[in-house]
Amino acid sequence: MSGSEPRHAAHESVEERIAEEVVEELELHPVRKDDEEEPLPSMSEQIAEQLGGVRGLIESSLPVLAFVLLNVLLGDVLELAKREALLWAIIGSVGSAVAIGAVRLIRRQPIRHAVNGLFGIAIGAWLAWRTGEAKNFYLPGILLTFGQAAVLLLSVVFRKPLIGYAWGIMANKGRQDWFGNSRLFRTFQWLTLLWVASLSLRAGIQAYLYAIGDANAIGVVRILVSWPVYAATFAFTAWAIHRVTSAQRREATVA
Repeated sequence: MSGSEPRHAAHESVEERIAEEVVEELELHPVRKDDEEEPLPSMSEQIAEQLGGVRGLIESSLPVLAFVLLNVLLGDVLELAKREALLWAIIGSVGSAVAIGAVRLIRRQPIRHAVNGLFGIAIGAWLAWRTGEAKNFYLPGILLTFGQAAVLLLSVVFRKPLIGYAWGIMANKGRQDWFGNSRLFRTFQWLTLLWVASLSLRAGIQAYLYAIGDANAIGVVRILVSWPVYAATFAFTAWAIHRVTSAQRREATVA
């Protein structure tokens, strides 16, 4: 989405990987008795296949973690010159992203997320080096998250909630017939607004830290706050949709 929410692979791809962990065992696609087609895997199974689970989370965390740790260790603890500490932090971050992609390539595993992550990390690294400010390493992710929130909000205003489209693709065999289901439509409208609030909160905290120039705090917030908030939002979204679709199946059975 990413929620469901559209997201930037460099800074936010980890959020997608968390999703597999927080929606385990939830079956979100409605079962139709007259369906002769083979049923789709559950949403959790599809996410697991595409995003890599716990390993994906760890791999996506490493470049940001490397940047934060090296910047703190070399700049604040060892008191190297700001530019020199920044250089090594960039090398560590980009290097770890390259190493992750290389290991996956050697093992003949999917490298799409690694390549996307490297691309995004490279943009942030270039901005940080060009300006000489470590905080600009995080700027692309902050701006993109605000952009995601804006797109989601517009989808609600125009009564085309993107969470509904995501559910249709991932859990309803590509069908977007939820437009004719008033209860599901209302659910997708307010869930999309929930994602707007979640994205705005995460980006807003980071934007405040960016404004006051606390680069290391941005990295800490991204690791310790942003991703758990994403996980909680995704889990609640999965539960809410499951609750509505399950209730409607029960009502249809009784009728």
